Amino acid sequence: MSDRTILVVDDEQPIREMIATALEMAGYVALEAADARSAHSLIVDQKPDLILLDWMLPNTSGIELARRLKKDELTAEIPIIMLTAKGEEDHKVQGLEAGADDYITKPFSPRELVARLKAVLRRTTPVGVEQPLEIRGLRLDPASHRVTANGKGMNMGPTEFRLLQFFMTHLERAYTRSQLLDQVWGGNVYVDERTVDVHIRRLRKALGEEHSRMIQTVRGTGYRFSEQVENLNAE
Repeated sequence: MSDRTILVVDDEQPIREMIATALEMAGYVALEAADARSAHSLIVDQKPDLILLDWMLPNTSGIELARRLKKDELTAEIPIIMLTAKGEEDHKVQGLEAGADDYITKPFSPRELVARLKAVLRRTTPVGVEQPLEIRGLRLDPASHRVTANGKGMNMGPTEFRLLQFFMTHLERAYTRSQLLDQVWGGNVYVDERTVDVHIRRLRKALGEEHSRMIQTVRGTGYRFSEQVENLNAE
């Protein structure tokens, strides 16, 4: 089973349901949207791992939504597969030029769709997102959703886990509270920036004395995750 989330954007409900069923049978979590506006809200809020985007949508077309997503740094890295009933070469080229990673021409079989989706996810998954991460004896395994320190298991909530995973894949760079909210919580979550401080404290407590020192408070900015613990000042 996978916990990867796929957003299906199509204005035809029977097609959405058929695709969602195929995705869930393949072990994915399926989200659905019937138009570009509701799709964009879901994308910002849920940050799906991939978007299946129909070319023909009411009001704003799929191709326009794809261009918008690729221009926004918060959504630019999300892979897109265009779904289109139009097999003409120019439409395929337009889709790829708009930033789509692949396209599938209707009608298609659920088996073909899942195979193409897996291929795109393999190509576009950044290094470290699925692979276990280990820094100074601190190990995070995304597949099993476990964190260990020198072989000993640690208990932490899902938000602290996501926060730690983001830090471990973005070493030595300072992030503002606002940037952390966008990257870890999602842009559509309306919470105060001080919420970040609360979860930083919880994460430090979960990590224990040795590894909590890797989370550095950068005065006037926010936080940094650093291997150089000898230079860190605790909050």
